[in-house]
Amino acid sequence: MDLNQIWSQFIDHLLDNDEITQASVKKFTGIPFIYIHYQPVQNGNKLSFLIKKAASLSMRGKQLHCETIFVRQEERIYVFRHRFFVPQQKMFCCGNLCPDCILYRS
Repeated sequence: MDLNQIWSQFIDHLLDNDEITQASVKKFTGIPFIYIHYQPVQNGNKLSFLIKKAASLSMRGKQLHCETIFVRQEERIYVFRHRFFVPQQKMFCCGNLCPDCILYRS
């Protein structure tokens, strides 16, 4: 799975919103940060919802998760630490009869 393609789709989905004028990804020490120029049309901050929506659209059909953490804001520029990651598979049975239990593997 190519995460560069996922990041590209994610940025494209973010830019589809009228309230977001620019969005970019910068990596510092291997940690990706997204810089978003956000100008809300109405009062209220729904930027975190827009990020979750764009991430879910870009992850659709793939076994990925995402994590977004707000870092800082300067006027209209918002910075978030955002990452996509592949969930780890279970290595043992916990006894809860989970649908992805290791006992069900062939």
